[in-house]
Parts: sequence; C-alpha cells; structure tokens
Amino acid sequence: MKLSAPLFLVAFLLLITNTMAQDTSAYLKKNFEKDGKIMPYRILLPKDFNPKKKYPLILVLHGSGERGDDNEAQLVHGSGLFLKKDIRNAYQAIVVFPQCAAESSWSKIDVEGDFPDREFIFFEDAEPTDDMLLLEGLLKQLKKEYKIDKSQIYVGGLSMGGMGTFELVRRNPKMFAAAFPICGGANPLISKRLRKLDWWVFHGDADNVVPEKYSADMVEAMGNQKINVKYTVYKGVGHNSWDNAFAEPDLLPWLFSKSK
Repeated sequence: MKLSAPLFLVAFLLLITNTMAQDTSAYLKKNFEKDGKIMPYRILLPKDFNPKKKYPLILVLHGSGERGDDNEAQLVHGSGLFLKKDIRNAYQAIVVFPQCAAESSWSKIDVEGDFPDREFIFFEDAEPTDDMLLLEGLLKQLKKEYKIDKSQIYVGGLSMGGMGTFELVRRNPKMFAAAFPICGGANPLISKRLRKLDWWVFHGDADNVVPEKYSADMVEAMGNQKINVKYTVYKGVGHNSWDNAFAEPDLLPWLFSKSK
C-alpha cells in the first residue's frame, strides 16, 4: 500500500518517536559462551552500581519473534519499564534480557495442526534445548560475576518466554523467589515442581496465537498444589497481553516483595 505524503510523514515521525523512546543503550551488550555456542544478552546494572553490594536479579525471556543473534530484538518488549527513572530509583536490581537463537526455543514444545486451530504439546520432563542449557550457564556466570542476592532472583517472560519461564523453574525449582509468565503455558503435570515460589500469571482472553486455556490450565493445576499464584486475564486482549502486564502498577512492588 502506497502512503500519501502526509501519511508517510506521520508514519516517519511515529517511527522516530518510538525509536527515541526506546533508547536501550543503558543495557550493556554481552555474550555468554559455552562449548563453542554463544548466547547474546543485554544487562542493565542498577543506578550508581556498587560491585561490592548485593542486588536482586531479574531475568526476562522474550518471545519467538525476537529470536536471533543481533542482541537487540529481545529488548523490544518490557525493557523500557526498567529504564524509567522512578523505577530505577525505587528498585535497585540487575536486569538481564538474554536472546534465544533463531529456529530454537527456551523449551521443547511440539505443535499439532495449523494456525488458528493448532494445539501446543507441552512435555512433563523433556530434554533441555541448547538455549535452555546456555541460559542456565548464563545464570551461573552472572552469580559468579556479580554479587547477586540469591534470595531475590526473579524470572518472567512472554509467549515463548512465558513457556520458558515455567520450564526454567521446573528445572531449577529452588532458585527463584517469584515468576511472572505472560501468555505462555506448560504441562500441568509439572506443577508439583513449581511450589517453592510465588507466581503471577497473565493472559489475554482473546489470544488466538497462544490461547488463554494454556495459562488457565496451569493456574488450575498450581492451585491444586496449593501454590501461591495470582492470575490476571485481560478481557478482549489478544496475544500482546505483555503490554498490559508490563503496565501493571503492582507488578514490580509484588515482585520485590517476594524473597526466599
């Protein structure tokens, strides 16, 4: 579709505005290497960072659309929240956005059928993907390189990253104090391994990419395990429920109130 000159100008100005609003240069570019494989990641250190001080760690896992090796795309969703001046002042933490390789995933998931009638197949005890192993290696390195407060390690993610959040906790059930999967899902049978932390699950009820039933099934199973889980469903919201979740005024106060 060809835009008229005025519409083109508006579109151009919007692009420039969004680019300026998303200055992510404060997130340092780094790479984690293990066994000849590389995982790019971006790390935001606290304001007035003191290497002798312990800090909470927040790990944010992106969705399938942000995979690759540019060490840029994973910051598209959610990174702006942690750059806000009031947030950086109120919540001193190390924030990390790793990047999953193209055609890979944070966790093993099969898909049956075609969109929009496809079904996700989640496993109870699948072998880890290469990127999951790299992610776990990155976490070990971060704990060696920085003084991480091990009582305040948090993880969250969106879509594929929401699924990865469940999987990372399943594999490391004692590591995290709280988790916030957004428009994700997992095999409800893993719930028995999710009991050591607090959860806040988000989904849009109009999501036709990853239907809301996958989060609902997990929340029901977690409730049966007496897990402390909150569930927020956004009415009329599609797959981009991460916009709503990251805008929740209580998200970070809730997160930082949790410790092991």
